[in-house]
Amino acid sequence: MFYAYVIKSLKDSSFYKGHCEDIQVRLKEHNAGKTKSIVAQLPSELVYYEKFEKRELAIRREKYFKTAAGRKYLKQKLNL
Repeated sequence: MFYAYVIKSLKDSSFYKGHCEDIQVRLKEHNAGKTKSIVAQLPSELVYYEKFEKRELAIRREKYFKTAAGRKYLKQKLNL
């Protein structure tokens, strides 16, 4: 399985969108500081994810999350 996911910084409430194969391992990597782009916003928590059979579909969904329409969709889903 593959995942498109959104994590939220507990420090400044910013969001990071990504994709991975093992969501629990990836969250641990994020919180261990292995993603340079969000080190300053740690710690973070998983707030949303979707599961896919193929990596390409997870990548496509991640890219959608990063668009204006995707941000609007997430805002509604996360009740922001």
